[in-house]
Amino acid sequence: MMRAWFLPLLFTGCGSLVAAVRAVDGAVGTAVAVWLVFALLAVAHSPLVYPRPVGAVEARELAAVDGRPIVYWRAGCKYCLRLRFRLGRDARRLHWVDIWRDPAGAAAVRAVNGGAETVPTVVVAGKPYVNPDPRWVRDRL
Repeated sequence: MMRAWFLPLLFTGCGSLVAAVRAVDGAVGTAVAVWLVFALLAVAHSPLVYPRPVGAVEARELAAVDGRPIVYWRAGCKYCLRLRFRLGRDARRLHWVDIWRDPAGAAAVRAVNGGAETVPTVVVAGKPYVNPDPRWVRDRL
């Protein structure tokens, strides 16, 4: 759980440090702007921007019932972030499995990627696709 928050905490800490140095130098406006940029980066790389994750077993059961794709992801992954933002509101229509929170999800990703935890891995109708184009994923919805 903690490693999902490592990068956001690092952004927050570095941004606070740089902002503090700028504020001490007298550039308060710059300090606020720098801190806001780092805070936005922290939020963008946090699990907060993703829909509520489900477990891999639950996602497979739900996908079998409703036919929606499953996305295996992890916080801090720039490709997962790109997929999430490019899908926009449609992201809620997918089942999201955080492989850092769910060992079964990590095992499922390793099984289809030759032992590597390559994400995003999207499973559509039981067939896995590694790092697919967001437009392709939207078309599958």
